[in-house]
Amino acid sequence: MYKLDMKQYFYKAIIEPCEEGGFTAYVPKLPGCVSEGETYEEILKNIREAIELYVETEKERENKIIEDDTHIAEMCITI
Repeated sequence: MYKLDMKQYFYKAIIEPCEEGGFTAYVPKLPGCVSEGETYEEILKNIREAIELYVETEKERENKIIEDDTHIAEMCITI
């Protein structure tokens, strides 16, 4: 059964490889929302769960849900 008050939220996650292997991810618009994973697939799963938990917690606390309005542009320079 679906809740009537459900809304979709979209966030950008920054995923970086770790020197010792695996990946770390964080969500700039959600302070403290970070996760780790051994593989790229695992980090995607883990950061999605971290985002869901973060937003659900904010909703339960009746805090304003921060929506992501960040735009990402990949820049190439030639020197």
